[in-house]
Formats: sequence, C-alpha cells, structure tokens
Amino acid sequence: MRTVNFAPLNRSFIGFDQLTSLIDTATRNEIQTSSIPYNIESFEDNKYRITLAVAGFKDAELNIESKNKALTVKGTKETTEKAASKFVHQGLKVQDFEKSFQLGDHVKVLAANIENGLLLIDLEREIPEALKPRQIQIGKEDLAQH
Repeated sequence: MRTVNFAPLNRSFIGFDQLTSLIDTATRNEIQTSSIPYNIESFEDNKYRITLAVAGFKDAELNIESKNKALTVKGTKETTEKAASKFVHQGLKVQDFEKSFQLGDHVKVLAANIENGLLLIDLEREIPEALKPRQIQIGKEDLAQH
C-alpha cells in the first residue's frame, strides 16, 4: 500500500487542509473496512442514492448512522446455534462489514429500504436560501442612506 504525504501541499495551499484530511481519511477507511459492493447514483440536481449489496442480512442486522457529515452502514451477522454445515463449495460468504461515506454540506438522509438483497439509502442536499445564488440589481437602492 502506498501512502501519500500531503504536508508539502498544506504549506503551499491555504484552506485546503480539510480537503487533504478527507482524502487521507477516505483512503484509510477503504483499507480498514471489508469490501462490499455499492453504487452511488445522482438524480436530478440534489438527490442521490447509495445502493449496497447486503444479501444474507436481515433488517435487524443492519445499522445506519448519520453523524458529523458521515454516513456509516454496519452489518453484523447474528450468530445462531444451528448445526454447523459442511460446505462442498462456499462462494457466498456473508460476513460483518462497515462502510462509511463522507457527506457534503447540507446533505441529509431521507430514507433507507431493502429490496431484493440491496440496501437503498436515499439522500438529498438542501441548500439554505441564504446560500443559494441570487441576482443583485444595480441602482435599485442608495447605499449612502443606510
């Protein structure tokens, strides 16, 4: 595994330290978590859907948490006291996982559903009116009177 040192960039670019920290965290998380297939789709301008393949997991075995601009999905398989099977071939390995996604500003989770072994998480970015672009009219008000 190759690591990237962002320290030289942080000395030259002011205000990009958070971006380099996010990249560093993302690469570390990708290594530490078990791999689970997922898609990220974009609908319209500000709607998104994360789809994770969670075949073999029940609703109660999945935990979805949104905290501090991070979305974390954990799957913990319940242990049962069934007789141990002897596999001739085991191509479907259901194992615990944890997958984290960094959310942008003003992104909130709308809903989560399971359909056909896929966990669907719908997200939406709600930009406050104060942050939306607006047209400034020229000559409509005298600033000297205020």
